[in-house]
Amino acid sequence: MKKYLYSLIFLFVLMNLSAQRYMATLPNYEAYRAFKGKPLSDKFSNIESVKVVYDLRKQKMYYFNSSVILLHFDFVTNYLGYSKDLDVFNNENYSNTDKNRDFLLGNLNHIKGTDKWIFELAASDHMPISLIERFFNLVRTSTFIGEKLKFYLNNPETMEWFQQNKFKIPCVKSDYIFGEIKYQEVVRGTNIGILKQYKIKDLETIKPNADEIIILDGTPDILPNVRGIIVNELQTPLSHLVLLGKNRKIPIMAYTNIDKDNNIKKLLSKKVELKIEVDTFFIKETTKKINPKTLGKKKKLTIDNTVTELVDLSVIPKKGVDYIGSKAQNMAYLIAISKEIPFKVPENAHAIPFYFYIKHIKNPNISPLISELLAYPHKDSTVWINKQLKKVRDAIKKEPIDSELISKLNVAFKNAKFKNFRFRSSTNAEDLDDFNGAGLYDSKTGILGDSIKTFEKAIKQVWASVWNEASYNERELFGIDQQNIVMGVLVHRSFPDELANGVIITKNIFRENFPGVTVNIQKGENSVVKPEKGEICEQFVAYHFNDGKDDTDFDIDYTSNSNLNNNEPLLSRKEMSNIFNVSKKIETKMYRYWRKNQFHPVDIEFKIVGEKRDLYIKQARPFND
Repeated sequence: MKKYLYSLIFLFVLMNLSAQRYMATLPNYEAYRAFKGKPLSDKFSNIESVKVVYDLRKQKMYYFNSSVILLHFDFVTNYLGYSKDLDVFNNENYSNTDKNRDFLLGNLNHIKGTDKWIFELAASDHMPISLIERFFNLVRTSTFIGEKLKFYLNNPETMEWFQQNKFKIPCVKSDYIFGEIKYQEVVRGTNIGILKQYKIKDLETIKPNADEIIILDGTPDILPNVRGIIVNELQTPLSHLVLLGKNRKIPIMAYTNIDKDNNIKKLLSKKVELKIEVDTFFIKETTKKINPKTLGKKKKLTIDNTVTELVDLSVIPKKGVDYIGSKAQNMAYLIAISKEIPFKVPENAHAIPFYFYIKHIKNPNISPLISELLAYPHKDSTVWINKQLKKVRDAIKKEPIDSELISKLNVAFKNAKFKNFRFRSSTNAEDLDDFNGAGLYDSKTGILGDSIKTFEKAIKQVWASVWNEASYNERELFGIDQQNIVMGVLVHRSFPDELANGVIITKNIFRENFPGVTVNIQKGENSVVKPEKGEICEQFVAYHFNDGKDDTDFDIDYTSNSNLNNNEPLLSRKEMSNIFNVSKKIETKMYRYWRKNQFHPVDIEFKIVGEKRDLYIKQARPFND
């Protein structure tokens, strides 16, 4: 009876608090809980937040109901009588001085499931240190949190001050939050299927059924054809698993405690509904029907087999997609754009047209193997198909290449400053409207005049990757005509001296209808899209509020820092500003070339190279968000 009465009293208190719009203090967690809402950005999946305003004129603190009142501006306008417009509010109240400031604006964040509390300013807030410390201490003394509160460094300015030991308050970086993340939305959505559990090694011989939602003990190299995926390790937001999952439109999540969750274990082999949201997930037994996924018409692929010469990409080929593939064609666009915008492109870029691949696979030791594979009626036999794919790849790599092609390459690169060249896939089944092909094919390095890392070996390895298990299965799933898949090869100098590499998406992927580009970058050659286990890349959103053109009108909001770089920034503020400006200009120019893809953000791959830290753009394609 006492327990029931206590619950009623707690519920009554919570309802009363929730009915309030603001308070001057937060005396306990119940008060915080009544006012908490979701952060405006989805950059972390385990944060709850209460917004805070300190009125400098009246010297009053306000914690307000952040699930009802979403913006600081809305609160000061509707409850504190503020009468200026939003632009003036932003310019005055996020400035680097207390002059003209009416308010200090912040967020009191809690890492769910822990006793960690974080005070955070907007990344665009250039509040001086004295005001930050004053605001922080006011929050600490007016809440129940006290000494547990930490200040979160989320932009380059505060990180620099921290490095210079200017703060007198406890500060933390993203690793303080990342260490507590147990759940991560990878691709949000809902689906119904039979819940099954596999080890990654099992997938070499077992093919999960298409009606299953599967749990895996790691990140698969090949995405099985299933209705949903749960992995036990966190993902880089722009990894190939994420991109392919978005392409598939299936819910995917990371849950590091999956093996300890007995509630989920009880659901194994049962029909369940999985719902993945930004900050939580739901999985429960269901009687709902599993609707089979229907494929549309088989996608025919375009092939122009008439071009028999190497294609110099310093001149934009006309309808080059039809004979060298979209990746090589997009490189030609980038080269043209680089003449107007300050970035570099890989030197000596050429394309090997489809003609040479087609000629190679017509060899009597290769062609029958492909025909046998494509005619095989038992498409669910993973073991046989994988063996046959390996036979095809081995045959492609074994047969000698057309010596004329090697001669053409030697002539093209004889006066080049570089000896090492990168050979990259450029198929006719990449960057299609609903199929990006991210990470399905291989890239290899060949060295001019080398007897081991030969051009011939590199080309054949790239050609053979047409028949990788991942690429074959993904095309099969999307109904792409396997009879007409062909491979062009993009060739340009390689980058043995890269200092960092990364991916830019010309959209703020963590906050709808808010400006910015999303950047993932990692130290050296370490991959952003296929990271090694335990690696965390640097990730930030960059934006200009007012389309400013200099560093002073430019903002960075960090989600994470590279754990391979001691959690220190990999780029200078000037480099970040340059990446933002260059990427937005590339987006505009690419839209003019592509025409039909103007509503997609652009996926741009880049490198920072050499002593001068040159920005190289190595790829641009539509991002299927």
